[in-house]
Amino acid sequence: MEVIQKGQLSRRKILKSKSGSEPGKVVLVDKPCGPTSHDVVLWARRTLGTSRVGHSGTLDPFASGLLLIMSGWATRISEYLTALPKVYSATIQLGISTDTDDSTGEVLERNENWRHLHKSNIIKCLKEFEGLISQTPPQYSAKKVQGERMYRKARRRERVQLDPVEIEISRIFLTELRLPSMRVTVECSSGTYIRSLARDLGIALGVGGHLSALRRLSIGGFLVENCIDADLLREGALPDRNAEIEVSKALKHLRSIDVGKDIAMKLRNGIPARFPDSDYKNGEVIVVLSKGELVGMAEADREVIRPRKICPVVGE
Repeated sequence: MEVIQKGQLSRRKILKSKSGSEPGKVVLVDKPCGPTSHDVVLWARRTLGTSRVGHSGTLDPFASGLLLIMSGWATRISEYLTALPKVYSATIQLGISTDTDDSTGEVLERNENWRHLHKSNIIKCLKEFEGLISQTPPQYSAKKVQGERMYRKARRRERVQLDPVEIEISRIFLTELRLPSMRVTVECSSGTYIRSLARDLGIALGVGGHLSALRRLSIGGFLVENCIDADLLREGALPDRNAEIEVSKALKHLRSIDVGKDIAMKLRNGIPARFPDSDYKNGEVIVVLSKGELVGMAEADREVIRPRKICPVVGE
């Protein structure tokens, strides 16, 4: 008999499921520095016993923190999770600019004027970045230009003129200052590049800068403290109830509606259903339930709800 010592895995069974006939789950994973987001997907496929696994919101290899993993049909709700606001803890190294805007790149410039910076000036500068701002994505990014990822062009030394995009920083504040390094917490909209933020903060302070460490703390209402450690997932441990979220609960930021059996049947058969006297906006995506069971996603169209993504019925 194998004796499980403290610190070893106590759960090593493999969860077997038919991904096509199961609603699936959303799993909160704490990714360490080093692996790619796709590496974590591969580990999840093996441990969860299904090839139908994806993730929402890529983390760069040098970053750590919360990564949302979806299995089975839950992979289809990725778009509704990607748009959620995010919170990061970011460490910025002032006085050094790099070609990737992070610590993995080549140094472009050094500036010793960080020695003349004061805490009050830094706090004031951070406040100027709150609200709606324009941000230019970094040259090394997964953003596609003419069908090709930017980082591939950058590795060939091809520089592309990128248009700035509008993002929102709800809040940014200083949590630690040890010049030339500072740590900030950033509450921001989806699509925000923290590397670009580090670069732009360095420019605004007149000394340059780059992102030296990054950890994602939350995505919407999902918190990193509820995650399963990615290394445990790789070794075969299954997520506990805090780290494994039912699809309907993962979508609780969207409005929902509970319908009768007849309407549920129509939607499951791809047929729009009348739903008069509703206050849903045209085009609004709604989570549809029937007696608490997830039916799927529908779109409001005046007094009609049209099926968009229908969840498989368990047992079929």
